[in-house]
Amino acid sequence: MRAVDLIRKKRDGFALDDSEIRFLVAGIADGEVADYQWSALLMAVVWRGMDDRETATLTDAMMRSGSVVDLSATPGLKVDKHSTGGVGDKTSLILAPIAAACGVPVPMVSGRGLGHTGGTLDKLEAIPGFNVNLDLERYKAVLDECGLVLIGQTAEIAPADKRLYALRDATATVESIPLISASIMSKKLAEGIDGLVLDVKTGNGAFMERLEDSRKLAETMVAIGRGLGKTMRALITRMDQPLGLAVGNAVEIAECVECLRGGGPKDLVDLSIELASEMVLMGGQAATIEAARLRCLATIADGSALDRFRRVVSAQGGDPRAIDDLSRLPAPRKQITVFADRSGFVQSLVARPVGQATMLLGAGRARVDSIIDPAVGVILHKKVGDAVAAREPLCTLLVNDEQALDQAMAMIRGAYGIGDAPPSPADLIVERL
Repeated sequence: MRAVDLIRKKRDGFALDDSEIRFLVAGIADGEVADYQWSALLMAVVWRGMDDRETATLTDAMMRSGSVVDLSATPGLKVDKHSTGGVGDKTSLILAPIAAACGVPVPMVSGRGLGHTGGTLDKLEAIPGFNVNLDLERYKAVLDECGLVLIGQTAEIAPADKRLYALRDATATVESIPLISASIMSKKLAEGIDGLVLDVKTGNGAFMERLEDSRKLAETMVAIGRGLGKTMRALITRMDQPLGLAVGNAVEIAECVECLRGGGPKDLVDLSIELASEMVLMGGQAATIEAARLRCLATIADGSALDRFRRVVSAQGGDPRAIDDLSRLPAPRKQITVFADRSGFVQSLVARPVGQATMLLGAGRARVDSIIDPAVGVILHKKVGDAVAAREPLCTLLVNDEQALDQAMAMIRGAYGIGDAPPSPADLIVERL
């Protein structure tokens, strides 16, 4: 069996056999199939797709490329959440401590930024000392100690996906339902969970911009999970503008802390509570979704959710003082304000160029080996529906390297649409599956 023959087969529109998919996945894990060959295969999959059987086999092979964690010794139903990615989407860092404070163990294996979207691991590493690279024994110990753990893929958890995740980001092959589904579900099913809540984004800032594609992605992942005996729930949520007001890494950590303190932007808080409530219900810690919401809100009011976050930061080597004193987080050398050129109402704030602008500033990766700058990003002062006066600040750019500043500013300006009348509000949650 040769990789080149299988690349040609998929390129020409034929389905790959189970044995062929397992050969290719084993090859990316052990180095027998070169990165450039998998890059070609990824592009062929983007163009030709994969059927349900191919997608299920790819998921299973990626999951079994490493260890499947056994968390049966940890009491309770273990529940995680995954978002398909968006701009300013940092709900994981809010809902995980909330769910843990409600008594739901949350073993979370997250990823890094892909394309124009931020990554949970990149945000966490903005906290001085925070270690996302725990081995499985320490992973289990932190979960038992704190009720949650926040790590990246280790050499033991779905190593094939770790390699492919980086290749997809660097080869413009992210937007594929089979590839996204297999990537997400392989590492989620390997981490030892009983249930999973999915936040599937739709809109211009999502990988799946069309609702029908987002729905198909949600249905595919739910089917994979349920087929392997997991409890599944999916929410399709709108990503037409950034979530919250902060886009970057350290600045998003600061916003998460503000939410856990009882403040923060309403859209971010509301979605975090809704997702956490689904986790609490799935974890058997509430009888109804309404009761789950009340429990989640109570953990913010009494400080227990923030305490859980502080504890997991400390347990994973981070400086917990940065949670109480946000000035300890990385800060940029320069702040540049973008002003409105007319009065009116913000009718649109297109998420994708905002994410692309922050990537140009250094908050994301243009290449696999790009270095992340945790201090840079964007703070939004105006979002859709807000009134704005001429020369009033729209947003602030947090800058260290000014090499791409002009291009980033042009993207930000182009993302804002200001008109004479306020737009009709749109619900953040579009559908539930």
